[in-house]
Amino acid sequence: MVGEQEQRVWQVLATVPDPEIPILSVVDLGIVRFVRWKEGALHVGLTPTYSGCPATDVIRRSVREALDEAGYHEASLEETLTPPWTSEWLSPEAHRKLREYGIAPPAPRAISCPRCGSHSTSRLSEFGSTPCKAHYRCEECLEPFDHFKCI
Repeated sequence: MVGEQEQRVWQVLATVPDPEIPILSVVDLGIVRFVRWKEGALHVGLTPTYSGCPATDVIRRSVREALDEAGYHEASLEETLTPPWTSEWLSPEAHRKLREYGIAPPAPRAISCPRCGSHSTSRLSEFGSTPCKAHYRCEECLEPFDHFKCI
């Protein structure tokens, strides 16, 4: 029974969008660390993408609202800082969604253009539309794009 309940909670959390990149859910981002019942109470662990992330409070409120709407009024939200979040926790679905949205997902090597796939890219600015993104340009198709830089 607990397994089914946990699965339902994960489904609820998968509907909570990231406020900065709304095509991704908090589950896609990998910031939901756990869903578990302890002594009959629901506990949900959240890890911010970085300590100064301005979206942390908005995400926490959005998760709380989604859980409340689904009937989990007594759920306890726990901030989990160890280990710290890494972009390696992005789901494969998150990588796909980012590319389709026009943002290059994090990559350990060459950054490829999300539009044409070229690895011939150059950084225009370390800072993009949000603190977790840098602004790049493709040297092949000449299109600018953001790169999700948190690695």
